[in-house]
Amino acid sequence: MRINAIVNTKNSRLNGFCWLCILLALWLAIPLPVLALPAVGEVLALLGISPKQVAKLEQGEIISQPNQESGEKELAMDAVLYLPVPLAKVFDYLRRAEVEAIDSDMVAHGDISPDADVSAFKGFAFAENQTDEVEGLLAAEPGDRFNLSREEIDSFKSLRKLADADKKTQAEAVSAHYQEILLHRWQSYRSRGLAGIAPYAHPEGVPDADPAAELRVSAESDKAFARYYPELKKAWLDYPNGTPEGIVGQFFWLNRNVEDRPTAILGHRLVEFDSGGAVIAIRHYYVGHSYNSINLIIGCLPHHDGTIVFYSQRTSTDQVAGMASGLKHSIGRERMKAQMVGRLENLRKEIISR
Repeated sequence: MRINAIVNTKNSRLNGFCWLCILLALWLAIPLPVLALPAVGEVLALLGISPKQVAKLEQGEIISQPNQESGEKELAMDAVLYLPVPLAKVFDYLRRAEVEAIDSDMVAHGDISPDADVSAFKGFAFAENQTDEVEGLLAAEPGDRFNLSREEIDSFKSLRKLADADKKTQAEAVSAHYQEILLHRWQSYRSRGLAGIAPYAHPEGVPDADPAAELRVSAESDKAFARYYPELKKAWLDYPNGTPEGIVGQFFWLNRNVEDRPTAILGHRLVEFDSGGAVIAIRHYYVGHSYNSINLIIGCLPHHDGTIVFYSQRTSTDQVAGMASGLKHSIGRERMKAQMVGRLENLRKEIISR
């Protein structure tokens, strides 16, 4: 995998960010228990943002900085934005605006209902001109080109009889089979949580990627999450073993363009909010290629006459591990920072222009 993949993964985060806040906005009218929301200053201090940086934030600068990373494969970054717009208007924009206006790399997306079947994933399909992807899956093997379990790799063998078929037939058959894989991965996660996430197979002698372990560690590593929202954190780590009242969950799938490749992503989000603020937890527990998993925390709190948006991202990717890991992390963080700041600038531009 290449470090450029890190850049593209940020777009998928923003997509999760936007859709979470859209869901959040839709429920603002529903009476809910009032949260014991943290003070903005406390959160900023916990994130290591100095009073001088707070002043710059209030003047319109987006503050971003690396977070403490929990392992060799992780990239962690925080970004904070102040919007001189009331919380209600921020939510109203996120509810009404089209995600495509901010995220140009999203090909398709959809929610997954509790009673979903394979038809829920029909939006993820390979076109007949995506020959590299289709032929690659027909010949899939353990490695870093596709994120598949050994069982999933073996399941493609039954389609190899289509090697001489026309491109349309191949694309349709591979798409249908991949949709079944997405369904089974979602069903396994929904019933077992992190324990239901199958590892990604690597070649012999290389440990398989374990997104479940990575997601658990990244969730444990977020200081503000643990301090101010312990019930949400517990529900996040213990899912599906009970979700406290006032916390709302939703499943979704994405088809994103990552490294000029179609990328299937399965996601889960939990939202805890009231009209005074919100915290949103998002995880990408399956990603088709280029990175292993994402854990994202978004917080929105009122500040003066506007709103502070906290954006914390942890991405696990094999591409920053191994030889020259320090250099790879440095490059990855800078690219990650540029993308996060760029997205928040786009978000501000869209909201203020309305």
